[in-house]
Amino acid sequence: MRYRMLVALLLLSFSLFANDSTSFSKKEIIYGRKDGMALTMMMLTPTAKANGKAIISVLNGNWISSPGMMDAFLTKSDVFLDAGYTMFGVMVSSQPQYTIPDEINDLKRAVRFVRYNAKEYGIDASHIGITGSSAGGHLSLMIATADDEKDIKSNDPVDKVSARVQAVAVFYPPTDFLNYGGPNTSGKINQAALVFAKIAAAFDFKEWNDTTGTFVSITDTKKRLEIAKKISPINWVTPDDPPVMIIHGDRDFLVPKQQSESIIEKFKAAHVPSKLIIKQGGGHGWMYKETDEKNFVEWFDKYLR
Repeated sequence: MRYRMLVALLLLSFSLFANDSTSFSKKEIIYGRKDGMALTMMMLTPTAKANGKAIISVLNGNWISSPGMMDAFLTKSDVFLDAGYTMFGVMVSSQPQYTIPDEINDLKRAVRFVRYNAKEYGIDASHIGITGSSAGGHLSLMIATADDEKDIKSNDPVDKVSARVQAVAVFYPPTDFLNYGGPNTSGKINQAALVFAKIAAAFDFKEWNDTTGTFVSITDTKKRLEIAKKISPINWVTPDDPPVMIIHGDRDFLVPKQQSESIIEKFKAAHVPSKLIIKQGGGHGWMYKETDEKNFVEWFDKYLR
């Protein structure tokens, strides 16, 4: 009797696993190479009711793309897959080896790569959304607000296509490094806060030194502030930006909700469709966040038509 029950349980477990494993197909893709390393993304394609539209999920926190984030992406993308979206979980280069400008360039490359190969991936190149949380949300907004520059002289055809997206939905993103939590009256980057948060390396901007043949840290305050301004999406909002939704907790002490409130004000002033949802009691992340992503699905359904 016990043997029969064990067999039945094993068969049930196998059936549940089999059903879950066939709800989507996955494929790892190399979307670029740098410094002898591959830049990778994971494509998840729903096996039923695919709508031919794509969402890029930026797997990044603290400006680090970790294997654990890829594991979470594989198990927590159901809300988008069930709605028919083909998902691309993108890994970018990470601090401490690389800084934020490097990561922005990687993500632009990823968007271009997805668009260039849209036909092969069974998606519409003009219907690409982007999502992310925290640093991933920041990088997503940098893509949303960036100028659509193409390298028409490049030998790589991927560089010649657009890095624009058509809709954005993110959680608690940093948006303004010069006015973090309020107006910056000191005119300086808060280095102590960066060190405390263990993100100083992401802001350790470097430049090439011909004499030493090395990249050296930029110590000039004016130059550092100029770069911090360039990597703050709030400074790049224009009327042609894609629709943006943000969800931010009112008890987030790591990324103040002021960061989302201020950029949403900019979007509204530019007449860009935008929406901010304040999560009551929400910190920098919360349990069952996947339920809030249903708002994102509705947003993408509306603007990726």
